[in-house]
Amino acid sequence: MFAAVLSVVEPQWFHMNNFNFLPSRFMGTMNNFVLIAVPLFVFMGIMLDKSGLAENLLETMALLFGRLRGGLAISVVIVGALLAASTGIVGATVVTMGLISLPTMLKKGYKPELATGVIASSGTLGQIIPPSIVLVLLADVISSSSRSSQTVDVGTMFKAALIPGFVLVLIYIVYIILFSLFNKDAAPAISQEELAAAKEKGFALRVVKAFLLPMFLIMAVLGSIFAGVASPTEAAAVGAFGATLLSIFQGKFSLSMLKEVMQETTKLTSMVFLILLGATTFSLVFRTLGGDVYLVDLITRSQLPPMAFLALVMMVIFVTGFFIDFIEIIFIIVPVITPIFDAYDMNLLWIGVLIAMNLQTSFLTPPFGFALFYLKGVAPEGVTTQQIYRGIIPFVIIQLIFLGIIILFPQIVTSFV
Repeated sequence: MFAAVLSVVEPQWFHMNNFNFLPSRFMGTMNNFVLIAVPLFVFMGIMLDKSGLAENLLETMALLFGRLRGGLAISVVIVGALLAASTGIVGATVVTMGLISLPTMLKKGYKPELATGVIASSGTLGQIIPPSIVLVLLADVISSSSRSSQTVDVGTMFKAALIPGFVLVLIYIVYIILFSLFNKDAAPAISQEELAAAKEKGFALRVVKAFLLPMFLIMAVLGSIFAGVASPTEAAAVGAFGATLLSIFQGKFSLSMLKEVMQETTKLTSMVFLILLGATTFSLVFRTLGGDVYLVDLITRSQLPPMAFLALVMMVIFVTGFFIDFIEIIFIIVPVITPIFDAYDMNLLWIGVLIAMNLQTSFLTPPFGFALFYLKGVAPEGVTTQQIYRGIIPFVIIQLIFLGIIILFPQIVTSFV
């Protein structure tokens, strides 16, 4: 009876037998060596969050830059960049900086919009600064969707995103400095008395220690990839082991903490892979129906210029990021548009970095900006959702302007690979 129903419901141009290919696709995904890096990087980020590394960094950087107007905000940006280059976990970074820095910034007289905007935007730097789960997933999806000889491996994607990521950090800092000059009451400096009291004996050693630990991990992970010593997956394993060693060195390691880290890693990894398997099913149906061929043919026959199509894709991804998680965008939209960029003979590595930069804004744009919810969850009483929303507007604009600059000057991405 079920077969009879299927024969009636099933369209002539689609056969249920096509789903026989689904198990092999699932196994191909689960056996993908590159994707092993995802749980390893997640483990590394959560372990570092539990080790207290972020807390030490924030407190030390606040003392170093506290004498400047906007110095606390600058320290948050720098710490966000360092945590991005060593963890890449947005939720952990935003929550940690929100708990430690936000009450201090508000107490020192910082404007709530500036304080929340800086923390939320700095926390999302882990999406563009390697090692980033977004870059790992993008490289894998683009390579598997490409129909030409162009391949985008994870290591090359990391190299391509490194310069744009740190240039974005510099732009954030420049904006904070300019904002502080024209709005002196919104970002005051810490008084000399407070700084003198905080900089007790042994401060120099504390600074060295605070910087040395994350730099050790960054060099172990990114250095091994860029030097060609290890693949990204192997480097992720090195990072997970290094993060565990750092937590032991900090005196924070315990079996109960290890169990908690492993449980959180399992939950996050399961979520990513369940979405991936769902997107694989969608992709199978889409391609079986000839959707990818139809789209490529439609765009080609419409004689839409390559840059016009790129602008259209960037706009669609930006708007979609208001409502859909970055993982769904990568696994659903990217496989559809990659063959079209291939047909235009555009540099897929450059396209990948543009998409990653665009996806970063999805963490900041309401109503479903995850960084905003993370920050609101730990914000002190009195900080409103409206203040958080207003605070991220300048940083979203900065990201969009910088995205346009990378589109106009692709050498920012391609010249350093």
